[in-house]
Amino acid sequence: MGLSKTERKLRIRRRIRKVSAGTEARPRLSVFRSNKEIYAQLINDENGVTLAAASSRDKGVETKGTKTEVAAQVGKAIAEKAQKLGIEVVAFDRGGNLYHGRVKSLAEGAREAGLKF
Repeated sequence: MGLSKTERKLRIRRRIRKVSAGTEARPRLSVFRSNKEIYAQLINDENGVTLAAASSRDKGVETKGTKTEVAAQVGKAIAEKAQKLGIEVVAFDRGGNLYHGRVKSLAEGAREAGLKF
């Protein structure tokens, strides 16, 4: 019998985390997607510290429009916070989600605002 959706996602998440780890020079941009909201964090895995975070629940993020449009706003918000910290390059961690829809929109919004990955 095949894997369930959650088992498949956990297996992909473990595989991604084996390869990409955040450092101080190149933190990991971690994306969590729930049914309603989307969250992004910049994480330094060497010290176990979250450097910056943005979500669709923040006051500075415009929540009008579709969920993909809101995800693009979150990507721009996390990129602006990263630039204030002097971070230009990140390792993208999609968290087991497919690079499609809201996750892709967040990544493109972060790239438009100046992050490189």
